[in-house]
Order: sequence, then structure tokens, then C-alpha cells
Amino acid sequence: MNIQIFGTKKCFDTKKAERYFKERGIKYQFIDMKEKGMSQGEFNSVKQAIGDINKMINDKCKDKEAMSRIQYASNINKEKCVFENQQLMFTPIVRNGKKATIGYVPEVWKDWE
Repeated sequence: MNIQIFGTKKCFDTKKAERYFKERGIKYQFIDMKEKGMSQGEFNSVKQAIGDINKMINDKCKDKEAMSRIQYASNINKEKCVFENQQLMFTPIVRNGKKATIGYVPEVWKDWE
């Protein structure tokens, strides 16, 4: 298992995800979205696993300017905008190879063990 947790240090669900894997003795890599973010390859892998760019977007994001830019964009432009403004994505994004989840979903992660 090669777990990556993309999130922020202040995100409650990201902390819960980290605790979930820590309690089970599963090694993971934490990537702070505010400091580093996702590479294009990681972004594409997550998008493919999730199946829809719209599921990745947090409509309650505090960056209202970026949200307004993607609101009426086509899917191709939306993908580009979300990649360039990763603060728009729900966290945590938990990735295990080609599999990925958005949010706190231990019921899915237990099948990865």
C-alpha cells in the first residue's frame, strides 16, 4: 500500500484521515496542499479515480474569486482552473496507487488494507 494524504494542517477531516492510518500502523505520506499541492500526474490520477472533476470541487471554498471563474467554465477549462487553484478541492484526498477518495471515507479505506 502506498498511501498519500493530500490536505491542509488545519483541516479536521485531514487530521481524522491521518489518525485512521496511524492507528492501523499503515504508513502514509502527508502532502500539505498549501505548501506543495499535487503534480499534474497525481491530479490526473485522482480525477480518473473519482470520475468527475465536479466531485473534487468544494463549493464552500473561501476563495470566491476562483470559484466564480470555474462556475461556468467548460470541463476542460474547469480542470485547468482547479489544477491551478488547488485550494478549490475538497480535502482530504487520499490516494492509494490508482485508487483515490475525497473526504473522510474509512469504509472505503478498510478495503485497501
